[in-house]
Amino acid sequence: NKNFFFVALLSVLVGSCDLLKKSSNSNDDLAVINLDTIQAVAKTPEPVLYHSSSSRINDIIHTKLDVKFDWSKQYLYGKATITLKPYFYPVTCLDLDARGMDIKEVSLVTTKEELEPVPSSSKNKKAEPVLTKTTLHIPLKYTYESDVLKINLDKEYKNTEQYTIFIEYTAKPNELKKGGSAAITDDKWLYFINADGKEKNKPQQIWTQGETQSSSAWYPTIDRPNERMTQEIYITVENKYVTLSNGELASSFDNGDGTRTDHWKMDLPHAPYLTMMAIGEYAVVKDSKWRGKEVNYYLEKEYEPYAKAIFGNTPEMLEFYSNKLGVEYPWNKYSQVIARDYVSGAMENTSATLHGEFLNRTDREMLDNDNEDVIAHELFHQWFGDLVTCESWSNLPLNESFATYGEYLWEEYK
Repeated sequence: NKNFFFVALLSVLVGSCDLLKKSSNSNDDLAVINLDTIQAVAKTPEPVLYHSSSSRINDIIHTKLDVKFDWSKQYLYGKATITLKPYFYPVTCLDLDARGMDIKEVSLVTTKEELEPVPSSSKNKKAEPVLTKTTLHIPLKYTYESDVLKINLDKEYKNTEQYTIFIEYTAKPNELKKGGSAAITDDKWLYFINADGKEKNKPQQIWTQGETQSSSAWYPTIDRPNERMTQEIYITVENKYVTLSNGELASSFDNGDGTRTDHWKMDLPHAPYLTMMAIGEYAVVKDSKWRGKEVNYYLEKEYEPYAKAIFGNTPEMLEFYSNKLGVEYPWNKYSQVIARDYVSGAMENTSATLHGEFLNRTDREMLDNDNEDVIAHELFHQWFGDLVTCESWSNLPLNESFATYGEYLWEEYK
């Protein structure tokens, strides 16, 4: 049998290889045959490291942001007011993630109370002194290296004490070193789309992407999935733009100079990577409310007539998942927005999912693919990922596998 003969010969040759190599290392005058080309050498696999949950030293209670934009430079000018407390042990310092920023001010926010005496000229003899409160900013020492802002506090704080830090900064996302992964192709988090308006047939937009640890590219925070905070964002834009963020639109103020400031407020705590903004000349299509909560869709005006065809099953999904899970959809609204040049498929930002432009479809195009699995997937994340969040990025497959399971639950039901 020729095959048997070949296998036997090969075995002898391979078996001789070590002997010949050993001889070559001695002083013996032996002919050496290099048979490396027929050896199967198993490569030692790289060790797989498990990234455990980050140690918690300080705990963010609330973050208030005030942001505006420079389209020409593609900069964000921000003011962050962050309320924290020690997580367990007393602390004298605070480390915040802040990627590639210019830091203008770091200070402790405190309040000074004074009694204003009644003016001697007052005719009201029963008038009492008035208590006034003045907000003060006390400068703090800090260092800023390797994208970490290290702040020395004014004293030692115990875990029963809260303190508030103010930071004025400039975020410059286009100057960050490019990163990303196969799933999320870029991680500068704050994106200016067609910033100079020169690209025809492309709208000007600003949007954000926080997963995994990219929120710290546009505001200082503890950028970890096991951190939780409430938040509010004041977004100043030109009047022609619509804004979207987490939670509800608490107010909108016309500044009288062609700009407007929208105040978005999120009253339930969530992880920093789920904070979002989207800005553009969007049409806002309001669907019927679900259990009193707004359900809205943000699309380019060209696709406004198709909003209900693209997203129209969302209220029914909210009802189905709430009943199936036994936990009602927890957030105070659910909005979905479509963004240009998005770096992934879609992102389950709390109460405000951002989708890539592949969702821009006409009725005819939707006959081929309605992408309803994507809409279901991101909505299911509002429970698994947003309400319940992995403590470590090593556990991120739990977020995604639950959301994928949610797709199949919806398909089975529908």
